[in-house]
This record gives sequence, structure tokens and C-alpha cells, in this order.
Amino acid sequence: MIKVVIADDHPIVRQGLRTFLDLQEDVSVVGEAADGAAAVDLVASLAPDVLLLDLRMPVLDGHGALAALAERGLAVRVLVLTSVSDRDDVTPAMRAGAAGFLYKDVDPPALVQAIRAVAGGQVLLAPEAAEAVLAGAAAVPAPVVAPPGSPLTEREREVLKLIAAGRSNREIARELTVAEKTVKTHVSNVLMKLGVQDRTQAALFAVRHGLA
Repeated sequence: MIKVVIADDHPIVRQGLRTFLDLQEDVSVVGEAADGAAAVDLVASLAPDVLLLDLRMPVLDGHGALAALAERGLAVRVLVLTSVSDRDDVTPAMRAGAAGFLYKDVDPPALVQAIRAVAGGQVLLAPEAAEAVLAGAAAVPAPVVAPPGSPLTEREREVLKLIAAGRSNREIARELTVAEKTVKTHVSNVLMKLGVQDRTQAALFAVRHGLA
């Protein structure tokens, strides 16, 4: 059973989410919070698997809640669910430890799938959120540095940085002056070593570790 806490300052939103999620056989809503501070306290007391977190809330907003969770060492998979389509919110939230980022216009079945995916250890973003992360990475390049304990070679780190910048295999091959087949091998090795499923998750890794 996936235990979920809902954090949103609108009672009707919380009620709607609870009503729908409680219909799922493998999901149980164990608590509700109307602000970020209350959400952090509920996570501490209830130890849910997933926190559905709105970003715009009183007392402590979603970004503040993410910071507080990290400061208190509370292990919970955070799925941001917000109605604010500000692209600038995505990267800070993911860097602060969010495991997913969705907008409130998501289809209910897709939300359930997202909760299951995030609870299972995956990173999941709405398409618009993923585009925002990649666009931000491309717009603000950072020096290639190895994250602590990274098993990547120097060339693999270069490939990871270019993946985060939204480059295709062909564009990476052109920039590094290598064969496209060689790039495909590097990309496969990067995904395998980082334990991620696709290029978007690799880009998120790069963002979180200052590579993009």
C-alpha cells in the first residue's frame, strides 16, 4: 500500500484528490495539510511514501517545505502537483529533491500512475516540466565537474552535460568529433552507471549535481 499525504491550501482540491485516490486499491491517503509547515510535520509523524505538494501555499510554500524536509532528513518521495505553470519553478524544485513535477490539469489515471512510479523510485515530469529543465540547462551551461562518487569517465561527463543541454546523439558526435555510434555507447554507459531509465532522468541528475 502506497501511503500518501496531500499538501494543498484549497480544501476542495484536497477533498477531490483524497476521494479519487482512496478508490485505488494500492493507494491510501493518510493525511492532509493546508500549508508547507504542516506538511513537513505530517511527513515526520506519518512517514508516508509520497507527498503530493502544491508550491503556492501560506506559512511555508512548497519550495520551503522541500528545504525543510531536507534539513530534517525526512525521507519521502515528493511529487509536486501545482497549478502554476511558471517554468522557473521546475528546476529549483527538482534540485531541492522533488522526485516528480506535474500540473493540476493532469488526467486522474496519469496522476495515479505518477504516484506509483515515484513511490517505486522513478523520476517523473510532465512534458512541459521536462522541457523547462532541459531548456534551463541549455541556457545556463556549467563547468563539467564530477558529482561525489561518480563512476563516470571524463568523456562520459562531457556527454552527460550535452545530454542535459538537450543535444541529440548526432549533435554530440559533431561537437566531440567522434562517431555517432561511439556517442550511443557513451550514452548507454551513462544511463547504466547513473541507474536512470532515459535521457530526461540523466539530465535531471546533471541538474542536481551542478553539471547543467
